[in-house]
Amino acid sequence: MAGKAAVQPQATLSVRIQPRASRNEVAGLVGDQLKIRLTAPPVEGEANAACLAFLAKLLDLAPSRLTIIQGARSRNKLIRITGLSRTAVQARVAKHV
Repeated sequence: MAGKAAVQPQATLSVRIQPRASRNEVAGLVGDQLKIRLTAPPVEGEANAACLAFLAKLLDLAPSRLTIIQGARSRNKLIRITGLSRTAVQARVAKHV
């Protein structure tokens, strides 16, 4: 009988993207959303890819641990983060806000 795989913690993060900015950066909180400025344009998924790469670096995770689960064609996105709890995500984000 095979053993069960360990369940990894998951969290979600609500973000608002501002594409075509002068540099990639966290611009603070807008309500409960993390505002992120990205240099990538909002075409052909470039801003989405840049968003995931930026958040992966910010959270010190592999990009494959992040998934856009809502808002792929919107500035407002909901990101699923696998491997960190909600508390851990909030602590890592707080260092950059």
